[in-house]
Amino acid sequence: MKKKILVTGGAGFLGSHLCEKLLNEGNEVVCLDNYFTGQKKNVIHLLNNPYFELIRHDVTMPFFIEVDQIYNLACPASPIHYQYNGIKTIKTSVMGAINMLGLAKRIKARVLQASTSEVYGDPSVHPQVEEYWGNVNPIGERACYDEGKRCAEALFMNYHRQNNVDIKIIRIFNTYGPRMHPNDGRVVSNFIVQALKGEDITIYGDGSQTRSFCYVDDLLNGMVKLMNSRDGFVGPVNVGNPNEFTIKELANKVIELTNSKSKLITMPLPSDDPLQRKPDISLAKKELDWEPKVQLEEGLKKTIEYFQSII
Repeated sequence: MKKKILVTGGAGFLGSHLCEKLLNEGNEVVCLDNYFTGQKKNVIHLLNNPYFELIRHDVTMPFFIEVDQIYNLACPASPIHYQYNGIKTIKTSVMGAINMLGLAKRIKARVLQASTSEVYGDPSVHPQVEEYWGNVNPIGERACYDEGKRCAEALFMNYHRQNNVDIKIIRIFNTYGPRMHPNDGRVVSNFIVQALKGEDITIYGDGSQTRSFCYVDDLLNGMVKLMNSRDGFVGPVNVGNPNEFTIKELANKVIELTNSKSKLITMPLPSDDPLQRKPDISLAKKELDWEPKVQLEEGLKKTIEYFQSII
């Protein structure tokens, strides 16, 4: 049955891929974005689809519409962007959650919150399980994002307990793929852009810190499965790729795949930068029958192709 679905942040990296996927599955999609980090060009190819609607709107302001499902993705998600205006970032997470929960409550829609592995902070538990409460510095430079998302999760749980709003919470781990912002400061896009331009590749710290990289298609499969999962299963649920790589391994792999002459140079580690990040995805396997399929090399090749086309 065709559903009408609202995607906030729908012109962003993840949001634009999600809009495309939902349309391909035969739904009607309303995409909301204020273009702070989202870009119209990410969804321009969808505009001739009669079931796609694009609205410029900031989620910190109320929005009224009738839909069946709401994916709340609106929020800058890379350190450069979310630290650029920390107040705006917190407002987007908190007011955005309040406005979308209020909407879901009124129209009895199911609403999914895109949360993040950042709620675990610099984790003292490895790999991270959903029961872990995290280790976040509430007054650090990254707190505008981490605490904003933690607060959004708390709001979702309270609307669920108090007003019986139908909610789902997904904790997204490092995701990469085509349509990433070329200067968003995330390692995958940074390394690829530097390698393609033949510039030195900048590693913060000694490069031994680890990340787990999930290709965008895998992540969205998990997200849609969570949205349509059984009643009563709320989450939060980790969705990410548990294969762990050091930052140095990633840099060398990018150099190899781009045939670049770039050299590695090291810079001091930014504050509150987590040393390890790896999801425990047992819950996603059990509840959603989901696990990632795309391996790093295959995903990187597709991402490099995209960056070659825009640089």
